[in-house]
Amino acid sequence: MSAPAEFLLPDLGEGLTEAELLSWSVAVGDTVELDQPLCEVETAKAVVELPAPFAGTVAALHAEPGATVVVGEKLVTIDDGGGSGTASSDAGLEVAADDAARPDSSATGEPPAAARADDAAPPTLVGSGPLPHRPGRAGWRRRSHGTPATSAGAGTGADTDAAGAIRAKPSARKAARERGVDITAVRPARADGVITEADVARRAGAGRDGIRTPADAFRRATAAAVSASARSVPHATAFRTADFTSAMSLLRRLRGDGADGEDRTEVRLSPLTLVAKAVLVALVRHPLVNASWAEDSADIIEHSRVNLGVAVAGPHGLSVPHIRAAESLGLSGLASALDELVDEARAGRTPPARLRGGTFTITNIGVFGLEAGTAVINPGEAAILSLGAVERRPWVHDDHLVIREVATLGLSFDHRLIDGELAGRFLATVAQSIENPLGLAG
Repeated sequence: MSAPAEFLLPDLGEGLTEAELLSWSVAVGDTVELDQPLCEVETAKAVVELPAPFAGTVAALHAEPGATVVVGEKLVTIDDGGGSGTASSDAGLEVAADDAARPDSSATGEPPAAARADDAAPPTLVGSGPLPHRPGRAGWRRRSHGTPATSAGAGTGADTDAAGAIRAKPSARKAARERGVDITAVRPARADGVITEADVARRAGAGRDGIRTPADAFRRATAAAVSASARSVPHATAFRTADFTSAMSLLRRLRGDGADGEDRTEVRLSPLTLVAKAVLVALVRHPLVNASWAEDSADIIEHSRVNLGVAVAGPHGLSVPHIRAAESLGLSGLASALDELVDEARAGRTPPARLRGGTFTITNIGVFGLEAGTAVINPGEAAILSLGAVERRPWVHDDHLVIREVATLGLSFDHRLIDGELAGRFLATVAQSIENPLGLAG
């Protein structure tokens, strides 16, 4: 007689170690098909619908809605009627290991996994069990949190959906019951209007001296990543101010801006678009900047492709999704890819595959009015470029003091891989492309 198989919470990407179970789509005794939705979980980055890895009968559910489940813990037991075992990452249920920034080696003399991963296909959730995997069906399914609120935390109480129901996470409802808080009086801080446990904690502590709130999953994941980077990576930063006047003129021509300043193109073209293209040119010319330091072996891994990350503020906070093989894209293709990446992140729909495997990151701090900044390097990468605000300033041009459009570029780099000379040459290449931008328009 065969034993039921256990489905464990798989690796959801970008170092996330846990997820909150939002809801079950099945019950004990239900018969499920391969790829049938089992449940919805929320990570620090997105809401993900997990499909059944094989067909069978649901024997047990191992978590209640609102519970936090750690990667590798049991989610559901399914009696597949044909074998025993555990559906885990070892059984082929984890996201494919395509992390281009993850150092690895093998005894067979093959190149590191990080170098081989550049050619890997986007990861999918692979089924196992009595039915074969059907390509194209299994995978992450995700939804947004609904229509964003007009402004974060606006109003006097909780946001509701079209049916008038309070929009709150299960953990928030549980916390409200335990603390005796009227959840209808809780003001959500998130842009999508969904009440979190932290919102309930703030309401419970209102009127006291100081407020102590538990960090949500996103804040914990961010704290872990930046702390690990600060502890293990010797950071250094170099700056260079570049003349963006010609670049801004080119952008206006490419966009076909009218007298009203309206962009006539189908995709967004911005200073970030040109800077991203200039960075790709510079990374091809200076490949050591597109590299990783292997902590276990002290090897330097130069990546054959550029998986370009861009920091984007979304409903869960700041995330860094990536454009894979970005060096192969022209300006138009890069602009389209950036559009898609930004729209997904702002809607909270970034696929987990986009959150792993980055080799270089750009953060556009200029959108916040900042002139310059020192960014924290993402783990597994060698550097991150910050783009300051493009502003009109006095500038010496052709030996004349004139008003030009300029911005400051900042490169935070891992000093184990990059020294000051290389950082300076890299920034000079980026600046030269920006100041002579016609070569970027192809």
